[in-house]
Amino acid sequence: MFSFLNRYREPLLVGALIIVPLISFLSRGGRGREPNFVDRAVLGLSSPLQSALTGVFGGLSSTVNGYVALRGAHEAANQCRAELAQTQAELNTLTEARAENQRLKEVLSFAEASSGPSIVARVIGLNASPQFQSFRIDRGEAQGVRVGMPVVTPKGVVGQVVRAVAGSADVMVMLDPQSRIGALVQRTRVRGTVVGAGDGQKMLLDFVRREDDITDGDVVVTAGTDGIYPRGLVVGTVKGVSRPTVGLFLVGQVEPAVDLGRVEEVLVLPAVELSAMRGPGLR
Repeated sequence: MFSFLNRYREPLLVGALIIVPLISFLSRGGRGREPNFVDRAVLGLSSPLQSALTGVFGGLSSTVNGYVALRGAHEAANQCRAELAQTQAELNTLTEARAENQRLKEVLSFAEASSGPSIVARVIGLNASPQFQSFRIDRGEAQGVRVGMPVVTPKGVVGQVVRAVAGSADVMVMLDPQSRIGALVQRTRVRGTVVGAGDGQKMLLDFVRREDDITDGDVVVTAGTDGIYPRGLVVGTVKGVSRPTVGLFLVGQVEPAVDLGRVEEVLVLPAVELSAMRGPGLR
């Protein structure tokens, strides 16, 4: 018995503090009276406990309500972030589609203005090797692409097809050391050859005599004499002309008109037939 009371003394005490005033109130039939010594003692002991319990339950209720509100706000914030990310993705898709449509419109307009059949293609792969600078397009022999065809954009020359299979082809860009383009200076009609320097940035202007009229800023176009590129396509701009005191030719660089590192759509043109350039009786 003693062990039972000792074990449950705190619950029994709390119960007594609550039950005694209740019994006293009921025994009086609910009639008001002045509290006696026992009432005052019970009230004095139970009031702090009641205040503490009220504070605990009030704080617990506030904490629960705050947690529920915070969880709801967190879920709402996550939903807003997800919707914002989806909207941003859709905006990026629309922006990219608009830019692609503009590029394709320019390519198609250039194709309509060019003579002969042409093939619009997209770049699908890159070869960054300094020994062979090229990229792959999504058109090949099945679409009429053949080795030797020139590849251009509305801004100018890109390169030429060096390998073609059924559904794709490899294009050697004009920066490659093996690239050779018959060219002329647009302003003075001086002829020369544009050769890839192999550094991925510029080309060299070869076989131009020291005394020829050529200066920095001159535009270089295709001459149509190499059997590949049609006449009049923009190659680039002359940069860094110097005239050595020894030798027959000047030294010059050509900056490409096309940013070859950012090409996405191209136009494949039919190669120039040298036989078509010969006059009657010439072989």
